[in-house]
Amino acid sequence: MRLKILGCSGGIGGTLRTTSMLLDHDILIDAGTGVGDLLVSELALIDHVFVTHSHMDHVTSIPFLVDTVGWMRDKPITVHATMQTLDILKRHLFNWKLWPDFTEIPDAEHPVLRYEVITLGETVELGGRKITPLPANHVVPAVGFHLDSGRASLVFTGDTTTNDPLWQEVNQIANLRYLIIETAFCNREKDLAIASKHLCPSMLAEELSKLKLQADIYIMHLKPGEIELTMREIEECAGKWKPHMLQNDQIFEF
Repeated sequence: MRLKILGCSGGIGGTLRTTSMLLDHDILIDAGTGVGDLLVSELALIDHVFVTHSHMDHVTSIPFLVDTVGWMRDKPITVHATMQTLDILKRHLFNWKLWPDFTEIPDAEHPVLRYEVITLGETVELGGRKITPLPANHVVPAVGFHLDSGRASLVFTGDTTTNDPLWQEVNQIANLRYLIIETAFCNREKDLAIASKHLCPSMLAEELSKLKLQADIYIMHLKPGEIELTMREIEECAGKWKPHMLQNDQIFEF
């Protein structure tokens, strides 16, 4: 597997892009603003979009992706998400008011977009690549993802706060190599992190203390304007785990 980071920020501005990752050439893990940096020829190769949750910074590029390349393809793009997340997308995004319902275009028998329900803990296998939804604890229904090539695994927590069920699952992954975890706020905004179900550096340290395996750890979803402060606090609170800041265009091969 080859995972390229298209966006990993908690906001936009300059080179900042919101959450989106390209797995090999044909699978998106979330579809934030970073998807827009791909060439049209690259967009046309995307067959699947796995969505952690319905917030705009994770789904904003799905409408533009389908609208741009749906007509260039001989099969629909499949959006994989939980039933709750798909229901939100149907009612509030692809609803003919905010955006056309591409599951009915050009007609219901030959759509350019289709939905596939995923279930917590149930693995989807695509060409030998295993993608398993993991528990997340956020203000809307949400999951993380376990990506397993067979040789090694990468875990992406998605947006989450304190989450014991996640670590119960992660600690069973014998071939874990990489962990990508969010930290959206600095410590002085801990109350906001708790209310919005994100993490701050002190909470991150508490969560990482539950990890019983060795893994290379990367931090994402940092808020613009607080990046340096938050990373400094992460070093102070969680430095023993040697976390790195995730970067656009970073590539993981596993």
